[in-house]
Amino acid sequence: MPGQSKPSYAKRLKAVSKVSEAVVSNLYLEDILRLITTLTAEIMDSKICSLSLLDEEKQELVIRATHFLSEEFCEGYTQKPNLKVGEGIAGQVVSKNQPQVILDVTKEKGYKYKEMAKKEGLVSMLCVPLCVKGRVIGVLTSYTSTPHKFYKGEIDVLTTVANQAAIAIENANLIVKTKIIQEELESRKVVEKAKGILMKQQDFSEEEAYKRIQKQAMNMRKSMREIAEAIILTKEIEGK
Repeated sequence: MPGQSKPSYAKRLKAVSKVSEAVVSNLYLEDILRLITTLTAEIMDSKICSLSLLDEEKQELVIRATHFLSEEFCEGYTQKPNLKVGEGIAGQVVSKNQPQVILDVTKEKGYKYKEMAKKEGLVSMLCVPLCVKGRVIGVLTSYTSTPHKFYKGEIDVLTTVANQAAIAIENANLIVKTKIIQEELESRKVVEKAKGILMKQQDFSEEEAYKRIQKQAMNMRKSMREIAEAIILTKEIEGK
């Protein structure tokens, strides 16, 4: 059956290694996602490779990164509606936590975008879950432009890449959440200090001091932390 040649062991190993490096890198999440789709497209000789993440609140898949063999295919593919969990091939991959191989998406009953696939020249599809600690957080999808029967080695490699990608994504999200928590704690400390200054200087109650900082922040369109820092700075200057 016609299709692309099997990627070499060295090529697969290199791609997996690069994704592994992303796991411990300081790259931003969007950079990690683009790197993953680019490497996947290279290793799988994909016409289109996409990575979608699960919006847990809406229970739907949202395309977050894509790599195209040709940019002319970009617009139609990225404008696809989001898929609900259990809907279409990718939605089934999430709900079942199992890879799906489709020889011809234009003839597959469960595939939702046949017209788009025909227009973009997409034929075979391999979709694997992004899984970390037994939880599916998205899918990684590779398309070919000719019929291609994905063999076990290709499925295993893409699954390995997907698992590494899931770890990288979780790490990136954890770093962001940690930074947000740290910033919130620091802001609270600054506001508490500023409240103490106002309570002492103006004989305000704790609630009155908080509301004064809050009102000033709203009037000046600044954060409460910025107003609190200004109060602290003024106190330090006056104290010298």
